[in-house]
Amino acid sequence: MIIGIPKEIKTLENRVAMTPGAVSSLVRQGNDVIVEAGAGLGSGLADDEYAAAGAKLVSASEAWAAEMVIKVKEPIESEYRYLRGDLLLFTYLHLAADPDLTDALLKSGTTGIAYETVRSKDGTLPLLTPMSEVAGRMATQVGAHLLEKTQGGRGILLGGVPGVNPAEVLVLGGGIVGTNAARIAMGMGARVTILDLSHARLQYLDDVFQGRITTMMSTEPNIRELITRADLVIGSVLVPGGKTPKLVTRDMLPLMKEGSVIVDVAVDQGGCVETSKPTTHDHPTFIIDGVVHYGVANMPGAVPRTSTFALVNQTAPYALRLAAKGLAALKDDPGFLLGLNTYKGKLTCPAAGDALGIEAINPEDAF
Repeated sequence: MIIGIPKEIKTLENRVAMTPGAVSSLVRQGNDVIVEAGAGLGSGLADDEYAAAGAKLVSASEAWAAEMVIKVKEPIESEYRYLRGDLLLFTYLHLAADPDLTDALLKSGTTGIAYETVRSKDGTLPLLTPMSEVAGRMATQVGAHLLEKTQGGRGILLGGVPGVNPAEVLVLGGGIVGTNAARIAMGMGARVTILDLSHARLQYLDDVFQGRITTMMSTEPNIRELITRADLVIGSVLVPGGKTPKLVTRDMLPLMKEGSVIVDVAVDQGGCVETSKPTTHDHPTFIIDGVVHYGVANMPGAVPRTSTFALVNQTAPYALRLAAKGLAALKDDPGFLLGLNTYKGKLTCPAAGDALGIEAINPEDAF
């Protein structure tokens, strides 16, 4: 198979879809790998490393002309012209929050396999997990920085100092992002509360953190009460393939402290804060009612070296299977099949269909 690795062109996105090591594995399997020149530079991976791994360095249009294109982020508008009916696209898609991309994929007939909806046998999301871990840890780091007065925050140190209270951190959602955010916040000395809908998950978190954080059920009254005390709110809600619910509504914002901070990690799926909107690394924040909002939709792109290797550790085995078997690889693995989001002009992710209000079929009915 001819496999293309284009350079990511989303604003300040420095990750790359395959490392030279992964390219070498694809080449040894008998594939032709073409990599856009400069694709790995943002992650500290030079063109000559890809060439040594057996890749051919090409232009963007040549990389996109491959049979299978592997990316990190979803195609942006300037890349829609590359979509076509005989293209197999393997990347993050996040269609529930992007009707324009969904329309482009369906009109072109592109087969789109989304990292974020692939499931393993135990029901987890193996291709989303590494970036959730990065984003969760970054969320606290970013939030601590934004609480500084020079960034528009309240001017408080997350962990406090002897004789001065630490910050109050509220984490909405106890999944991978939320757990990692809480771990870093606790490590920095903050007072942490996690909300989740699952009592079993809250029990798990209480055990993992040995009672050093507060766990509560995610209900509107609890959220409304806790945001009045929070200095930093981290949104980490996930509905796989679907749009996130708005847990913090517009009318709650005036209840929050002046200079408090919201980091909405869920913004790439629509966000769990009603006032959130996607931002970029060069303009990451905006302020509403005195509350600093951070909504960068590709947070891990700020730490591309770590993120690229963490992502490729998980995606490369799936890419090898696709390269070897094509779409038959999906038929062999029901969890992998759940990654199929578009196929021959049909939306094959019901959760995205529900969010966008368009007809979708189950992926197993696509072939």
